[in-house]
Amino acid sequence: MTFDSTLQRQIMGRFATGVTLVTTRRKDGEILGMTANAVLSLSLDPPLILVSIDKKNQMHEFLKSSDCFAVNVLRDDQEEISRRFATPGPKDFSGLEFLELETGSPILANALAFIDCQIVQVVSGGDHDMFIAQPLAGETRDGNPLIFYSGQYTQLPSET
Repeated sequence: MTFDSTLQRQIMGRFATGVTLVTTRRKDGEILGMTANAVLSLSLDPPLILVSIDKKNQMHEFLKSSDCFAVNVLRDDQEEISRRFATPGPKDFSGLEFLELETGSPILANALAFIDCQIVQVVSGGDHDMFIAQPLAGETRDGNPLIFYSGQYTQLPSET
C-alpha cells in the first residue's frame, strides 16, 4: 500500500518546528542561503547535526561542492528573512549583516543561535540527501524562536 505524500505533509505539519536559515560559501566565494526546518541534532558524542535537502534544490549542489554550512536559528521577529530565503530563484542577501567564523559560511549576525559546520557524510534518503556535519563553532543569544506550525509562522506564547 502506498502512503499519500499529501497526507504525510499534513501530518508532519502538525509537528511544530523552529525555522532556520542554512547558508554556505563555495570555494569560488559564491554564497547561498535557504530557509529550512529539516534540521536536527543527530549526536552529542561525537557532536553531529543533520540538514535534509531536496536533491532538486539549488542548495543541494552548493553543499556538495562546498563541504560546509552554517545553521542560523531565526528569532520571532525574523519572519521576513525566512520568507525571503524560502522562495525559489536568486537569493537577496542585501541589508543583512553576516559574520564568518571557521568555515566561511555566512552567519547571520543577529540570529537567535548559530552553528558553523563541516560536512562529514552525505546519506541519500528518497528525494532528499542528508548532510551530516561536525560543528566547529556556535553561539546562543537571548530571544524567542520563530516557529512554523500547520503551514504558518507562529510564536511561542508570552510568559506570564
